[in-house]
Amino acid sequence: MTEEERGELEAILGHHFQHADSLDRALTHRSHRQSNSGIDNERLEFLGDRVLGLVASERLCHTFPEWDSGKLSKGLARLVSASSIHAASKRLKLGSHLRLGPGEEKTGGREKKRLLADAYEAIVGAIYLDAGLAAAASFLERTLLTPALAAHVEGLERPDHKSALQEWLQQRGLGPAEYRLHNETGPDHQKTFEVEVWLGRQMLAGSAGRSKKEAEQAAAVLALEALIAAPPDA
Repeated sequence: MTEEERGELEAILGHHFQHADSLDRALTHRSHRQSNSGIDNERLEFLGDRVLGLVASERLCHTFPEWDSGKLSKGLARLVSASSIHAASKRLKLGSHLRLGPGEEKTGGREKKRLLADAYEAIVGAIYLDAGLAAAASFLERTLLTPALAAHVEGLERPDHKSALQEWLQQRGLGPAEYRLHNETGPDHQKTFEVEVWLGRQMLAGSAGRSKKEAEQAAAVLALEALIAAPPDA
């Protein structure tokens, strides 16, 4: 990364790094390390994930003082979900700055949800090491927490669809739902996953999504709707 490119990215991030190599490392995927015998962003991503969890938990406790621990846990899961982090990384245009190996370049790594989310968390870790918790918290508040809360505040404490299905089954003394990957199609950077949800020997529903998690959530919605319309015998 040139000095000009680094300066432009730091302006977008809202943080000037005292140690410039920290930003380079945060943007380095392991595929680049393997082809260049250098370092990658996995340790920074590990640290950034923990900082994110702490800062987001504190934010929820202050914002929703009436919530119990159950609601706080569900709210935290949504607030720092892969989708929220991916959206933040897209807003910051991190994809164009990733350092990837040839294989990831060829398979669309700059648009991969997991790579972008990991890079975002690595930047959180890098800012924490560079300037402390307050700087990392400020970055998170500005780039992720405020936008995510604005988008999800009305239903942040509600369980996700898989949890809702499981709660419905438990209330009726039924066993847990099982999610089975039925098929996956498409290239690595644009796969479609088909998932079925089963209750014992009965398939309740099936659906598709761009990730297994997305497909499972969609299948859970259909399964719960089917059960409510015609609940099976216990």
